[in-house]
Formats: sequence, C-alpha cells, structure tokens
Amino acid sequence: MTAVGLPSLGNLALSRKEDFKAFAEAPRRVQPETLARAGLGSLSPKARAEYDRLRREWHANLGPIKTPQLSELHEDLWDIVDSNAQDGDKAKGAVAVDAFPGLGKTTSVLAFAREFHGREIAEQGEFTAAGHERWPVCRVGLTGNTGMKDLNRAILEFFGHPGRYRGTTTQLGQRALDCVLSCEVRVLALDDLHFLKWGNASGVEVSNHLKWIANEFPVTLLMIGVGLADKGLFSEGEAGGDAALAQTGRRTTRLGMRPFTITSEAGRREWRQMLKTLEQRVVLADKCPGMLADELSDYLFARSTGHIGSLMTLINRGCQRAIRCGDERLSRDLLDRVKNDEASENARRELEAALDGRKLTSRPRSRAKTVA
Repeated sequence: MTAVGLPSLGNLALSRKEDFKAFAEAPRRVQPETLARAGLGSLSPKARAEYDRLRREWHANLGPIKTPQLSELHEDLWDIVDSNAQDGDKAKGAVAVDAFPGLGKTTSVLAFAREFHGREIAEQGEFTAAGHERWPVCRVGLTGNTGMKDLNRAILEFFGHPGRYRGTTTQLGQRALDCVLSCEVRVLALDDLHFLKWGNASGVEVSNHLKWIANEFPVTLLMIGVGLADKGLFSEGEAGGDAALAQTGRRTTRLGMRPFTITSEAGRREWRQMLKTLEQRVVLADKCPGMLADELSDYLFARSTGHIGSLMTLINRGCQRAIRCGDERLSRDLLDRVKNDEASENARRELEAALDGRKLTSRPRSRAKTVA
C-alpha cells in the first residue's frame, strides 16, 4: 500500500473503485534525469541500482502519448459525454470504441476516464449531496462467459457491494442501479465487449441488458471492443444480424482509432512527430537527436506496422535491454534481438522489403531528401 492507503500503481485492478481512484488521482510520473556516461560512472552501486530501477519503471510507462488519434477520440468523447447532461427521464447516447487490437483503444479511453474523473471531482467534490462517495466513472471488464448476472455482479464488484455474492439477476441489477445512482456515476465503461459470444443466448441476454442499462441508468454507456460491428452490435437486423442485438445501434455512436500510415505526407509527418516525442521520453545515456526519428524511422514502422501498441512494446523492451546490457542507446542491431508481438512479427517482412527497396518511406519528403 502507498502512504495514503491506496494500492501501488504497479498492482492495480481497475475493476475496483479504490484501484481506479489510485490510477485516476496519482500524480504524473517524473521523468528521470538523463545522465551521460560519465554521470553513470560516478554513481555508487546503490545509487546506480536505484537509478536503473527508476528508468525501468519509466520506460514501462511511457504513455499515454497525445497522438492525433488519441486527440480525435477524446474530442468525440467529450462531445458525447457532455451532451449527455440531459435530465434522468431522457435516454442518453452510448459510445462504442471499435477498432483493431494494438491501436490504443483501452489506453486512450482510460486516459479520457482519468480526465473526466478529475474534472467531476474538482467541480462537484468527492461526496454527493447525500453524503455518498462520488464515482464519476465505473469501469468493468467483460469475459467470454459474461451473462446478465455476471455483468451485474461485476458492477457491484467495482463498488465492493456486500450483496454482490448472492441474489437473482434482477436483485443484483437493482443493487447495481442503486450504486450508480447513489455514487452519481456518469460514465459506465465496459471493456473487452468482444469477449461476449454474441451468437448464443448469453450474448442476446447481455445485449438486451445493455439496452436496459441505457434506459434506466443515467450514464453514458462506453463500450470498448474489437469487431463489434461484425458481431451485429450496430446492425438493424440485416442478413447475418440479429434484431435482438441491433436496437443499441440507434443510440450508439461508433468511434474508431486508426493506425499510423506512411502513404501520405500527412501520415509520414504524424509518424515522425510520434518518434520525436518518444525520443524525448527515452532515458538512455547515449541517446541523440534523430536516434528514432531519423536513424530508425523505417525500421520501427516495419516492426510495428504502424500500430502504437506494438511500437510502445518494442521501445519499452529495447530500452530495458539497452540499460541491462550497457548499450545505452537504441539501434537496429539491438532491436533485432528484441522480440515483439506475434502479429507485428508476421507482418514486418513485406513492409521491410518495400521500405528497404525504397518503394515506401516513412520519412516526410523534406526529411527523406536530407537523410538520403
């Protein structure tokens, strides 16, 4: 536990309110000072061990980075959530963040949830007028076996409600509603919605239950998942869809997240800005301007295929190895020894061939001429 009685940030379960509070209210991490080789050599063994520990934790938590994709998503979320300030007798619009894995959906939504939590607490205080704890956001993670009863229990688990262990589906649902009303929840975030088996009875039940939540709970329902459109969440009973799953589509705004691309000058500039931002955050003794944005731009795009999740994983693991092995910089030779996620590794060969053959470039035109 931390000094204030909250869990440490390295041991959180965001499906519980105390842990979400620790995440949402924790101060921003302070970037360790970048020491040159001489500075590293002057540290005592104990000080060096502590410095390397700070760097390990820093590199493992480099994000979230305010990319254009994150900014676009947040602008849309603020529009929707703030427009849902209707009185309780009106149904509120829902949101579905539907995009491929590795594009930063959950990270971006959690960053928004953190900002929203902070704004609501700052404006209205930590307690409601009735004296209950105020919880602007309730975050629930779903599994492949989630049914209505499980979903209700998961909401109660977030609040630590003593009645979460027993009761009928209806009883658990009413207790969940009481918690949401008492704690004045404004955003109910359901992560990994794609884990549901939409084609079976459980999926239909949960879809109907989501409609009940949208009707009865005075919240913005924020759903996060992969391939939700293909599963019929937004369809109106077209071929291959299920009408029982589809009414949600009339009240749900679908938001996506795009990968980085290098087929346009604007896309190449976005990619370069991302790498420059990462350069500033890397804490290695031998790093230099252009280490990522110039020397490794094509290579990093091929290794990540433009997916920010894969890029952040590669940079994090590369920094850990560079510190541990004493390289103190990121290079192609070092990163070639670092494994990345399977999807990126499988897709990199074709991209590498195109980039090495100069059929593609990740550098903006002005930079490409300079580097060449």
